[in-house]
Amino acid sequence: MFQRDLEKHLVIWSKRKDRKPLVLRGARQVGKTTVVETFSKQFDQYIYLNLEILEDRKIFESDYTFDELLTALFLFKDWSKSINNTLIFIDEIQNSPKAVSSLRYFYEMAGNYFVIAAGSLLETLIDKTISFPVGRVEYLVLRPCSFKEFLGAMNEMGLINVLQEIPIPSYAHEKLMNLFRYYTLIGGMPEAVQKFIESKDIHSLNHVYESLVISYLDDVEKYARNNTLSGIIRFVIEHSFSFAGSRIKFQGFGNSKYKYREMSEAFRTLEKALLVQLVYPVTDTRLPVTPAMARAPKLQLVDTGLVNYMAGLQKSVFGSRVLSDVYEGRIAEHITGQEILGSKPSFLFKLNFWTREKNDASAEVDFVYPFHDLVIPVEVKSGSAGKLRSLNEFMDRSPHPYAVRIYSGMPRTEPLYTRTGNKYSLLNLPFYLVHKLDAYLDWFTRKEATKSQK
Repeated sequence: MFQRDLEKHLVIWSKRKDRKPLVLRGARQVGKTTVVETFSKQFDQYIYLNLEILEDRKIFESDYTFDELLTALFLFKDWSKSINNTLIFIDEIQNSPKAVSSLRYFYEMAGNYFVIAAGSLLETLIDKTISFPVGRVEYLVLRPCSFKEFLGAMNEMGLINVLQEIPIPSYAHEKLMNLFRYYTLIGGMPEAVQKFIESKDIHSLNHVYESLVISYLDDVEKYARNNTLSGIIRFVIEHSFSFAGSRIKFQGFGNSKYKYREMSEAFRTLEKALLVQLVYPVTDTRLPVTPAMARAPKLQLVDTGLVNYMAGLQKSVFGSRVLSDVYEGRIAEHITGQEILGSKPSFLFKLNFWTREKNDASAEVDFVYPFHDLVIPVEVKSGSAGKLRSLNEFMDRSPHPYAVRIYSGMPRTEPLYTRTGNKYSLLNLPFYLVHKLDAYLDWFTRKEATKSQK
């Protein structure tokens, strides 16, 4: 399997003296177990416990003191308790509340060991049937593969090195855009990426997408509190892909007869499972970014490849030279959101977009991106800069002169004016550089600040 960027965050975690047991969160099948197994090669001992297996679960369910539990763990796995450079991975931890409770004691009484926990459906069970010890654990989130990880899987190491150059040399642009179109089509679910590497056949991936969606449907009973909610969640999973990148209303979603309250609960349950994210608007152009939760959110799904398959868009994406032309620009916006999320290992990071304060306002900027003490507007659009009407409205209200457009062209900067005559600077960035947004914003704002001082 290919390397994941999260491994460098695991290394940082492992080197901290104040390290706590780490809970690795993420949707089903994004590669949590695989990334820990790869990371485990850095340790002298690796103890893997799968709490779906009765024998492993019994270690935690027995009436042991913590000291006895630790002895039993090493004894049953036939490893030495005296080796400190030991990684203990407790997978499917949601199957044992006692195992969850033990994380506190790993922190307080056995801090010399490295402990990671993960589990399917973990997010939907937190605060419901299990409770992680407050202040005794820390969290990282793993999402589908990013474009950079996709390049690594394709063994395009030369292009990965080129991506480190700011600005990127023009000779690499065409190949990077072509590979990004494939990435947009395939998505970032590790099994789909691996299958494509082996077969180079897009059609062969369909059974992977099919099995992933079926596994999500099969999971519903595990985290729905009753049969009614189970049915609604199933409906949302089956119908949400066609609404990716769109603003939605809970009442009657998907032409259903479901009411606001029950549909809202279904969406929020799936949001906890990291299968969807409800992207809420903000109306200010300054920090803090405060979502307007009473307004209709946009819908971000776990993976664009799944969206393409379930919404029947694979041929459109494959045949398009300009991503912004597909599905009214929603696929381009969706993969941009996925790349932004993929660059952030924090579970707390959320996507937001901007709209004017008036409820009937039509002006929308696709994303707002906190950068240092600024809120940067990010528009995903092809065509000329003169058509950026919503972006111009944002910039008329903005306390700073910096904006970003994501498109299919080369990186470049240009000065623009709003309709009211306010000057601002636009960073035009190709899709394949979204994951480097922070680095390019740093380069861009420094460059523009230097210009203004001359």
